[in-house]
Amino acid sequence: MHRKVRIITDSASDMTAVRPELTVLPMTVTFGSDDYLDGVTLSHADFYAKLVESDVLPTTSQLSPFAFEQAFRAALDAGEDPLAVTLSSRLSGTYQSALFAANACGAPVPVVDSETVCVGERILIEYALRLLDEGLDAAAIAAALEQRKRDIRLIALLDTLEYLMRGGRISRTVGFVGGVLSIKPVIAIEGGEIAVLGRARGSRNSNNLLSEQVRQCGGIDFSMPYATAYSGLEDSMLQKYLNDSAALWQCNTTHVPVYLIGSTIGTHVGPGAIAVAYFASFPSGASQG
Repeated sequence: MHRKVRIITDSASDMTAVRPELTVLPMTVTFGSDDYLDGVTLSHADFYAKLVESDVLPTTSQLSPFAFEQAFRAALDAGEDPLAVTLSSRLSGTYQSALFAANACGAPVPVVDSETVCVGERILIEYALRLLDEGLDAAAIAAALEQRKRDIRLIALLDTLEYLMRGGRISRTVGFVGGVLSIKPVIAIEGGEIAVLGRARGSRNSNNLLSEQVRQCGGIDFSMPYATAYSGLEDSMLQKYLNDSAALWQCNTTHVPVYLIGSTIGTHVGPGAIAVAYFASFPSGASQG
């Protein structure tokens, strides 16, 4: 009989504690001199209201080793085996914090670098919960996540590159080109880092480019978790994308999960972004044709 597994992640996954076996550690978002815990002391909707009103661009802070160590020890004390899944180590020091905490615990604690973020990280955790339900132990779940995370694709259409540029995530040159003539950038997480895949003028062209990128990435494996998300105070851009790409979604599923991007990632993409995350339908290492 396996010990119970507790999955511990960060709020950059835009997960809430939807299951008793899941712990979500909130990252810190700072507006000026005011600190907030993502999704705890600052709701996602209130974050976007503040983002629109504020003259100051918010900043985010990685989780500390202490936050992870507390969560790991609480799980161990409860007779559970902790397993950590973090946002990409190329985007934050949170993975290193989790590793440091795992080493300090004196017990084997697997730590998985998702090499993605936002709903990309979310669907990897949803897959982990599926494996947990199948009775796998922490080490086996971690090994499966390491294998399948290579198949995750996270593609996003942004309203602007301004927030990524101001946050230092991309160069000013790339940001300037994206901001000209209402051009909407399409970005992805590749190798754990942000890559600009293309640009399009106008929402229909942008949605077509997003759909084309999904096709080029091998299509969607609908037997695995998948998700869509939006940033801002309303989801009209996402609904328009889903309508424009109905052939992709409606032929394969009756339910498309929609989530609001939280403040950790919203700080860097700004309002008006939409994202699609899924496992590619071809196996790892296979040709995309």
